[in-house]
Amino acid sequence: MVKESQKIVALDQDIPVIDMSLERSRVSMQIVKACETIGFFKVVNHGVDPDVISRMEQESINFFAKPVFEKKSVGPVVNRPFGYGLKDIGLKGDIGEVEYLLLHTNPLFLSQLSSGYDSTKFGSAVTCYVEAVKQLACEILDLTAEGLRLPHHTFSKLIRAVDSDSVLRLNHYPSSDQFLSGANLSDKSVSLPRVGFGEHTDPQILTVLRSNGVGGLQVAFPDGRWVSVSPDPSAFCVNVGDLLQVMTNGRFLSVRHRAVTTGHASRLSIAYFAGPSVHAKIGPLPTIVTAADQPRLYRTFTWADYKKFAYSLGLGDNRLDIFRSRVHEHDELGF
Repeated sequence: MVKESQKIVALDQDIPVIDMSLERSRVSMQIVKACETIGFFKVVNHGVDPDVISRMEQESINFFAKPVFEKKSVGPVVNRPFGYGLKDIGLKGDIGEVEYLLLHTNPLFLSQLSSGYDSTKFGSAVTCYVEAVKQLACEILDLTAEGLRLPHHTFSKLIRAVDSDSVLRLNHYPSSDQFLSGANLSDKSVSLPRVGFGEHTDPQILTVLRSNGVGGLQVAFPDGRWVSVSPDPSAFCVNVGDLLQVMTNGRFLSVRHRAVTTGHASRLSIAYFAGPSVHAKIGPLPTIVTAADQPRLYRTFTWADYKKFAYSLGLGDNRLDIFRSRVHEHDELGF
């Protein structure tokens, strides 16, 4: 259950909503401000085809309605942690009231999607959706670079790379009715919000997420507030990941967030985690460090090294502290 000290105090309060159809420089400035102050925002008029979204959502609903043995057959047999999972989150014993499907977005991986049902239909929906949200992520990152007065493709080139390590995660959070089934109805705890996916930051560069019309996503603000994000199927939620915080030398905030299960309807979310090649070197960009006239907060590392370390920790652990620069330490980023 969600701890009393972490109850939400506001609904959508101070959550930026950015209209991507507005003048480009204005959108760019709004994105930078949101990344600096919260690390989270919504985008509307984003240009993603509604048919691509609806196909992906329907295929996701169909997938989670299948028997467990069929869900386990989706995707390559090897290459864990990819594929279907239930409750177990990560490798350190974290659990949540969630079932999920984790897919690498590499075209070769997606081409290997297999299942006991219509894999062609499912695979087509996933491929089209991945391409659409990847383009949206790249556009947001290009706007971000422009707002920081960096070369246009500074960030987006990392996820446009042919060996980009980006992933797609489909999450299904069952309704509270399913928890109440067989529960002791005299126990008031059964009606309290339960942890669907615990408090954490995303380790990649940027996350682009959407959900159906059921709420549950909560975001931690720097002042300690937990703000519930109202569901809006027409919008995408965007949050800064650990790598973007590092590359901006702490100027952008990798936001802590979580998902809870409440109410009597199931929640479906689909998250695209934009990641670089495993061999990519990540560190504070010299231009940003120089412009801010401040020391480097983080040392340079590869995504492979950071990912290995990040997934060796618990879900809510702070991953970035060990990668902070020591006093007088200096290394160049080979961008």
